[in-house]
Amino acid sequence: MAKIEDILRERIMILDGAMGTMIQRHTLEEADFRGEILKDHPHPLKGNNDLLSITRPDIIKDIHRQYFEAGADIIETNTFGSTTVAQADYHLEHLVYQINYEAAKIAREVADEFTRKEPNKPRFVAGSMGPTTKLASMSPDVNNPGFRAISFDELVVAFKEQAKGLLDGGVDLLLPETITDTLNVKAALFAIQELFEETGKQVPVMVSGTITDASGRILSGQTAEAFLISVSHVPLLSIGLNCAMGASALRPYLKVLSDKAPFFISAYPNAGLPNEFGQYDQTAIEMGNEVEEYLKEGLVNILGGCCGSTPDHIKRLAEIAAKYKPRVIHHQAAMVEE
Repeated sequence: MAKIEDILRERIMILDGAMGTMIQRHTLEEADFRGEILKDHPHPLKGNNDLLSITRPDIIKDIHRQYFEAGADIIETNTFGSTTVAQADYHLEHLVYQINYEAAKIAREVADEFTRKEPNKPRFVAGSMGPTTKLASMSPDVNNPGFRAISFDELVVAFKEQAKGLLDGGVDLLLPETITDTLNVKAALFAIQELFEETGKQVPVMVSGTITDASGRILSGQTAEAFLISVSHVPLLSIGLNCAMGASALRPYLKVLSDKAPFFISAYPNAGLPNEFGQYDQTAIEMGNEVEEYLKEGLVNILGGCCGSTPDHIKRLAEIAAKYKPRVIHHQAAMVEE
């Protein structure tokens, strides 16, 4: 199979869209999340979407298939909240490895199915590693700014277990994403590198941060450039931005990354901003028009959708991306110092 780095130099690759948005199209009850394996679990599980990789794999497989059919080259595993830190909310820390392993296996199976059908368009699986529910560099208690809900070392242990499950399940890439605290992602990257050394197995690593508001900073206070510098000691496949804001609002910060990064650039914005009911109204055409500005400026190599995006959005992005050349990496050796 062609190396993803070679494909990225030739064309813009398409990442999938939102998993949660697609799951919400199903009317799922508590029993769907429990299955047989957790029928006697003493705590409520409804809403723990990552569990569906074990209890309703048919739904997750179908979502992956829909995104590949829409034109995606890369799908993300259904593991955004699959760390011991996040699963502690459901008292399911003991299932973390299995959740990641099964989710990766499902995605791998569907990707291989599509690659067999179209050998000239290989499909890839990215292991989704969300930011967890705790921040390493900020206090959750306004009255105690020095307090930390979690340590760097605790995050390393959690991310390492997740990454091991994803690797064993067969992912092609690892993707720490929706990063709001740079210290969290540094823990994820440390865990991944440690795992690579221990196992001798290595896959490319993508990183995607989240600009939280019009200040142009992630939640822990870093600008896009500072975020880039903080993770550039790792030989990443790509760095980029996702979630938080619609495509237009992300453009200036993607420009910063594109100008400075010695890596490929990814972008997968939300389908606009949520309305008063928390729903996303932006159509595939509208999102496509906004994203096309990235492509005209040559800012990205990987393009997809986050919250609110569906196979219709991804299909439109794939159609538009096919008309443009990918961004060229100008700083292969190191970032330009200023």
